[in-house]
Amino acid sequence: MGHAEMAAAAVRYLRSADAPPVQALPRPALRCVGEDERAPVGQADFRRVLGNFATGVAVVTAPGSTDDPQAPVVPTATPAAAPAPGSAPAGFACQSFSALSLDPPLVAFMVGRTSTTWPRIARAGVFCVNVLSAGQGELCRAFAVSGADKFAGVTYDAAPVSGSPRLAGTLAWIDCTIHAVHTGGDHLIVVGRVDALGASDGDEAPLLFHKGRFL
Repeated sequence: MGHAEMAAAAVRYLRSADAPPVQALPRPALRCVGEDERAPVGQADFRRVLGNFATGVAVVTAPGSTDDPQAPVVPTATPAAAPAPGSAPAGFACQSFSALSLDPPLVAFMVGRTSTTWPRIARAGVFCVNVLSAGQGELCRAFAVSGADKFAGVTYDAAPVSGSPRLAGTLAWIDCTIHAVHTGGDHLIVVGRVDALGASDGDEAPLLFHKGRFL
């Protein structure tokens, strides 16, 4: 039995009449680190050690809006389902993405608080996670830059529920509505409710990132 089947079986058991009542755990005592408290590890060591954890890579996108003050007024080179003239979609490369909950179906991604793309995604209220394949390293680099027209020459169509750009050639896509946003140090933890999803029929490997480079 795979992880998904085990999780589904656990949910069915907890919903059954035979399941014992679930006691809520006490809330942990939390506190903020004071400005005068030294960080337990240095940022360089943190990056070096955590870089050993290989991750997949995704591009998080959101539809454009004609009232978005940050949206550049440029034409988009897309074959279908392009946004209305005067608007432009938003997107950024993301390594910090994860499944979160099976019931309800939730996913999460982390984004830096200084991101200039996040306010546009938040304003849209929806997003699509595009899971990149092994041959899409250059596409990832294009979405990792700031201030450029990231969608120039990129082929995409509209995700079925949110209308967010669904990039061509990806391994999978997850169409979401923003469910909650939590703070996490210098990042935000964005939780999305999955409205639709799909995967390619091929067997291409995923794009992986490890120790500062693509595998």
